[in-house]
Amino acid sequence: MPIRAFLLILFAATAHATWNFLAKRFAENEQLIWFASVLETLSLIPFVAWAVAAHGLPASPMALLFLLATGVLHLLYTEFLVRGYRTGDFTVVYPLARGSAPLLTFAGALVFLHERASVTAVLGALLISLGIVLASGVASSMHKVTSRASLMWGIATGVTIACYTIVDAYSVTKLMIAPLFVEYAETSFRALVLSGKAWNQRATLRAELSRCWFAALYIALLFPASYIAALSAMKLAPVSHVAPVREMSMMIGMYLGARFLQEEDVMRKVIGSALIAGGVAALALG
Repeated sequence: MPIRAFLLILFAATAHATWNFLAKRFAENEQLIWFASVLETLSLIPFVAWAVAAHGLPASPMALLFLLATGVLHLLYTEFLVRGYRTGDFTVVYPLARGSAPLLTFAGALVFLHERASVTAVLGALLISLGIVLASGVASSMHKVTSRASLMWGIATGVTIACYTIVDAYSVTKLMIAPLFVEYAETSFRALVLSGKAWNQRATLRAELSRCWFAALYIALLFPASYIAALSAMKLAPVSHVAPVREMSMMIGMYLGARFLQEEDVMRKVIGSALIAGGVAALALG
């Protein structure tokens, strides 16, 4: 894997874990994701205008279809993720969501993007998934109703991650859509769709904004920075390598959950993170 691609993924992983941590801390605010989506949509307008002036709009029917698909999938992704954070621990939902995605993404890249993988790379992807399942504590969480709900939302989130990763990878590598356009399509679509709910709850918007404006601002900055960096890395390295290596965000997330949320079973989560690290190394070598 080129060093530039690795550095992009490292940045993406750090930014991703940070905005997810903020989403967990402020998940009780119903309009948090809408606030962040609106802020992101507005902040990206100058960059999108520059990109349109320089390169034009992706206007082919296939490109528009894939941009719509990413909008729908990312909307489902954020909805499932926040619902998970409202019902379970960050160190359960986040690793489960990220952990169920790599294997699906890896398989999807091989099937739909016709990428090749060595035995070492396959073992690395499996090891990453095993480590994240261990870190999430799936077995110990099944007896609690709220934990089962968080597991369900975590897995649902992982499925949407796998789907949008394949869709967006095809967009940037095959349809040659700029990562900025992909990111803007998903965030503007989400902002538009969630505006209906925000309007219906407009009486509480000011109070919510006063509680979570800084979290929404940071999410609005880190969300696109993380994903654009990941999409850019996909132009430099195979998707089947990029997607699982992004799971380095798990180790960062484990630290944030243990340090600032005082969540339990740190040793089990550290062991899971070690397996993730080993999987990352195997995948990079493969």
